[in-house]
Amino acid sequence: MSTISLFETRPAAPAQADVTFYDPPMCCPTGLCGPAIDQTLLDTNELVVTLKARGLRVERYQMTSHPQAFIGNAEVMRLVRTQNMAALPITAVRGVVIKSGAYPTQAELETALDGGAA
Repeated sequence: MSTISLFETRPAAPAQADVTFYDPPMCCPTGLCGPAIDQTLLDTNELVVTLKARGLRVERYQMTSHPQAFIGNAEVMRLVRTQNMAALPITAVRGVVIKSGAYPTQAELETALDGGAA
């Protein structure tokens, strides 16, 4: 009979998100606050809701509140270092950057999720 020590097990790494948005600094996590709502942010939020409803894992990060998420993706950091804030927003599908400087359209995301280049 063998015993398993709880101290020998390692927690599972969190699953990689299907879609990750690296957002520019905003007043709130979605940017949907304040007296004037940006239509692009509203469209992006609707896209996030649609993707999650399909069972996809979607994450959104802002540099000020989630710096480790930016640091954890070498391509994201390269873009931020070379283009500064102009690189944001950056979108990655399964860890691979598909677009920077603007949010993707639903068609661009669908293409990337299906394995094609956005």
